[in-house]
Amino acid sequence: MPRDTSASPKRGSRNQEEDRSGRRGKGNSRPNHERGYERDSGRRRRDKDDDDRHARHDDYHRRDDRRDRGRDNRTSGRERDRKDQGDYDRHRRRRSRDNVVPSRRSASPERPSSSQRPDRVRSGSRSQSRPAVDKAKPNFANSGLLAAETNAVKLTDGTSTILKYNEPPEARKPTLGWRLYVFKESEQVELLHIHRQSAYLIGRDRAVTDIFIEHPSCSKQHAVIQHRQVTEKDEFGGSKSKNKPFIIDLESTNNTHVNDEVIPTSRFYELKAGDVIKFGLSNREYVLLHDDAT
Repeated sequence: MPRDTSASPKRGSRNQEEDRSGRRGKGNSRPNHERGYERDSGRRRRDKDDDDRHARHDDYHRRDDRRDRGRDNRTSGRERDRKDQGDYDRHRRRRSRDNVVPSRRSASPERPSSSQRPDRVRSGSRSQSRPAVDKAKPNFANSGLLAAETNAVKLTDGTSTILKYNEPPEARKPTLGWRLYVFKESEQVELLHIHRQSAYLIGRDRAVTDIFIEHPSCSKQHAVIQHRQVTEKDEFGGSKSKNKPFIIDLESTNNTHVNDEVIPTSRFYELKAGDVIKFGLSNREYVLLHDDAT
């Protein structure tokens, strides 16, 4: 009996469709370990992104904290500086109050009004007694006897020199013939008459001095021999006036010597007949004598 072959083509087509579907399914399907690896890598990427985001967020917070701390530090530093400056100002004001030097010039008293002015007490003497003047001390006030109204002496070349000395009120021209015998070693080299005026300025400044000395150790205005009228008591207790010579050192550099003794500066020193005077480091000796000296 012959075989019916009409069903074989259908089976072949079904097989072909199964093969195609199998190939399709086989081509689309992937192993499980590959799919797990992809999931893990995706999770890791998300975790990394989250970590980066958190790190950036933390950085922002740290920068904000540093900025806030710096602002606080600057604010506290300014406050501390202001406080220190205030303390320093208070300390300086306190020191200035403690170190106040009283003024040498006294304030003038206020005049009371006519209603508040007390009645004056009339006294028999209108003038107040003045304190006695110490005549042993030099008077450096402007007297006008040596240099008119001022101490400035105008020279011929147009310049001026300031005198360091003014004669006192008791200056008088001597009545005796006083002289200075000048010796260098044992030889007399000069004779000076010092009775023709009341004062003689001694020094290296030839323009203003009366007795010129050229030794370099002497000052320009070294000393002055001054004749003064002084009051003495006699043997009976009475007072009498007498003219005497004095010498005064004008604060010279190397001093003035009388009988080999240094005399005090800026004070009158009485001279007597026979005294030996030396100026500075000069070897010249000035022997004082007068007409009646024996």
